[in-house]
Amino acid sequence: MDIYPDWSTALRGVFSQLTERLVHFMPNLLGALALLLAGWITARLLRSVTIRLAHLLDGVLARFSRARDVPRAKVSPASTRILGSIVFWVVMLFFVTAATQVLGLDAFSTWLNRVVIYLPTLIAGALIVIAGLLVSSLARDLVLAAPVLTTPGQRGALARMVQLAILAAALLIGAEQIGLDVTFLVILATVVTATLLGGVALAVSLGARTLVSNLIGAQYLRQSYRVGQTVRIGAYQGTILDLTATSVVLETPEGRVTLPAKVFNEEPTLLLIGRGADG
Repeated sequence: MDIYPDWSTALRGVFSQLTERLVHFMPNLLGALALLLAGWITARLLRSVTIRLAHLLDGVLARFSRARDVPRAKVSPASTRILGSIVFWVVMLFFVTAATQVLGLDAFSTWLNRVVIYLPTLIAGALIVIAGLLVSSLARDLVLAAPVLTTPGQRGALARMVQLAILAAALLIGAEQIGLDVTFLVILATVVTATLLGGVALAVSLGARTLVSNLIGAQYLRQSYRVGQTVRIGAYQGTILDLTATSVVLETPEGRVTLPAKVFNEEPTLLLIGRGADG
């Protein structure tokens, strides 16, 4: 039986076909490798340019802050590195897509094409969120530096509220830009905000009840009494030294006493004739 010559012929045929396919496929493979190399070089170059532009923006913000005497909004090194990495991989994605098309990987190429088509929308949403981060940080610093009549703790709380509000708005707009349905989130945020505002309003109204009572009482006192008169209210008797916006200052034998103005509406008040300025 002439078996070995048949095997030799079959093997030569297989190697011949494999060699022919490799020869035909080699230009595509070399082209894909060339595209990947060019993409890697381009991506690194654009990443460096992006980082330099971020540093340039940081310098411009610093000069603007010094010129306007406002708090400086910094571009952090971590944000700069993240932005550079995003630019690098976005550029590489374009070149990888082109390389898969050259290699004839249709399934993978189709999926990458869909990602590339969706990429501008995704980038726009990410830019909105990044802008929201910068603006919210700047607004927080402006509120902290504002010369308002509040304590540092109150300014800090107000600054955080402003920052969170701007950041939440940026996140919602960015999510809607990339195609996410944010209707439920908007409704939830509205309900939570309304609940918080209602709770704050209720707390303020309950806490201000005493203050309002004193304001009303002080207004009544200014119409009925004047400085220098001697009055008796409850266990206190003395001469009126001052009528403030919410209280009355009496000069008593024991010393000066400050009474809430609402007390004069809640308890009987006796005006002593002949012992004060009216005597």
